Amino acid sequence: MTARLTGDAKISTLKNEKQVVNFNVAINDSYKAKGSNETTKIVTYVQCDYWVNPGIAQYLTKGSLVELQGRIGVNAYTGKDGEAKATLTFHVNTIKMHGSGNQKNETPPTTPEPAKEPAADDLPF
Repeated sequence: MTARLTGDAKISTLKNEKQVVNFNVAINDSYKAKGSNETTKIVTYVQCDYWVNPGIAQYLTKGSLVELQGRIGVNAYTGKDGEAKATLTFHVNTIKMHGSGNQKNETPPTTPEPAKEPAADDLPF
């Protein structure tokens, strides 16, 4: 899915010292009903968790556009008012940044390119 962050990501540390990055995204969609000229806009909110690398949290800022791959789920519960409620959840495996939000003019870390072999003319012998 591709969506925008609704707020800055937060890192939570569990009892076993494992860290998880939690953030929420909004998926914006729109459509025109058949025979209508009015556009209906729909926003779907999803709670996300990312367990791979907590270092990415500093780049996941409000307004950032991200492409996420993973597994979707639902969290059903009873609210304080006694009514049944549910939230969509997404266990993120891969994050690809497409645009920044409140970024600090930094870019996310990338995988370094492998060292290149020297050309035959560059060898010292």
